[in-house]
Amino acid sequence: MAIHKLLVDDFEDLNYSLLAVHCEMDDYRLAYFLNQSLETRLARTREDLDFVTSLASFSVFEWINPQLQTNWHLIKNSCLVEEVAISQGLFSETNQKSWVSHSLLPEYQSVDYLLKINNGGGFINEKQILNKIQKITNVSTAYSLDISQLKSKEHLIFN
Repeated sequence: MAIHKLLVDDFEDLNYSLLAVHCEMDDYRLAYFLNQSLETRLARTREDLDFVTSLASFSVFEWINPQLQTNWHLIKNSCLVEEVAISQGLFSETNQKSWVSHSLLPEYQSVDYLLKINNGGGFINEKQILNKIQKITNVSTAYSLDISQLKSKEHLIFN
């Protein structure tokens, strides 16, 4: 009997655009302003994007447009996780708490939010979307990322 191995590259979907957004706003405020300027309906998902290995949890906003057959995801790229280190001394134990930042895409640690637009093979005008995003107050900049250069593509698989 033949054995068939499934690799992450087997599920690679290149029919999406990935936009980086630099912004100091909270995730729900950015989603609200994106909904206003882009006429989308991004809403918070019931479950966050969790990674058991790092105990990191990333907030996700989603909008599925059945008419245009597009899926939009707004993902926070960074997450703070509290880590406790227990050190044993001669007479007592001490707990040292520290906050460690984790990134969904480690190669883009400076990016605050990622906007993934799965266009289902259709055309998305990235330039027009980027111009609208950059007009939002408190957004420093927004630009397109080259998905072929990503090292951690598997972090962007939601379904």
